[in-house]
Amino acid sequence: MQPKIYHASDYDLDISLIDPDAIHIIKRLKEAGFIAYLVGGSVRDLLIKKQPKDYDISTSALPEQIKKVFNKNCLLIGRRFRLAHIRFGHRIFEVSTFRSGENDSDLIVRDNSWGTPEEDVLRRDFTINGLFFDPFEHIIIDYVGGWSDIHNNILKAIGEPVTRFKQDPVRMIRLLKFQSRFDFHVEQNTSTALIKCIHEITKSSPARILEEILKMLESGASEPFFRLMESSGLLDQLFPCLDHFLKGKFGEDVYKLLKVADQINSGNRKDLLERPVLLACLLYPILERELDVVFLSENKIPQYGDVMMLTSSLIKGFIISSFAHFPKRLSAETAYILSTQYHLTPPQGKKHTRTRVAQQKEFDMALKFLDIRSQADSKHAEQFEWWSHQKRHFERHGHKRHPGPGQKEHH
Repeated sequence: MQPKIYHASDYDLDISLIDPDAIHIIKRLKEAGFIAYLVGGSVRDLLIKKQPKDYDISTSALPEQIKKVFNKNCLLIGRRFRLAHIRFGHRIFEVSTFRSGENDSDLIVRDNSWGTPEEDVLRRDFTINGLFFDPFEHIIIDYVGGWSDIHNNILKAIGEPVTRFKQDPVRMIRLLKFQSRFDFHVEQNTSTALIKCIHEITKSSPARILEEILKMLESGASEPFFRLMESSGLLDQLFPCLDHFLKGKFGEDVYKLLKVADQINSGNRKDLLERPVLLACLLYPILERELDVVFLSENKIPQYGDVMMLTSSLIKGFIISSFAHFPKRLSAETAYILSTQYHLTPPQGKKHTRTRVAQQKEFDMALKFLDIRSQADSKHAEQFEWWSHQKRHFERHGHKRHPGPGQKEHH
């Protein structure tokens, strides 16, 4: 297959947006006699005028040859998918060797068959991620029609979509990820394949699923993403409790919190909200309804111990019913954020009594979540300002911060 080649005169791509270290890696590989290109998301982002977050590089050099070029700066990782991580300071760049095709239908369990640039791109997920860019020749190399699809806002699987989703079911989540981030239209065959392959998602690694979900919570596009996950049926497969709540009367309460979190994360990409804070956006409206049903609707005021027990029960039920496995610390910190809201915004207008809660080490995250709540519902704005003042007071007077959940006091 002959690729289409697009020269600098064909595109408006700002080379200055590319990390100089990524260009340096390509230069070193070329000087050593190998082919090397930028590939995937970074090329896509450059073409739609976005600053790339990551820079993946593909090369004809084998992993051991990459290691020889970069020596101590290079670490080879992975068995299923052998990669080189090249470190420059705190930055890590992923360099992969061109790979050959995949199986026709089986789930991929091993992927270290080396190939050509054409074979490599044909095994990638979507056409918008299938472009190579050579920053020295100033050309874009397109084997799969990705150039046209990017410019026409189309999401299309490379190859037969049912087969591709069965080979790696996480691609279905990635499809909705790109749809929510870029507002692209999903091509009909790819959309139909998603519906056919919904049940394949549980063949994926739970750790990979969780990481994709957490990354989307950080993405600045979590609200449209979870709407797509719910409407597609994928959420029911992975997080049935959350799916049930989102379909109900109070589902919009979750989306309101996610929308505020998206605005915060979009405005400050270098200091994203912590993952427990983002997970609290999904679970707090459920806790609110449980508190209302069990206590407030019966004219009972829960004690803090009651709130902690209800929070613990909620998170335990959520985790048990979910496909993903949540790390203990993530669960503990999320539980703290949720239960602490009872102190920050007591039911039925009770006055603040336990100001020492502001001395907890995890309090900053609880306060960030209260900020999200106050932006989603202005009735909490006064409480947020009051507790922000308490935090500043403790910091100003040098009070010791106490350990939070799952942490020990250090002497």
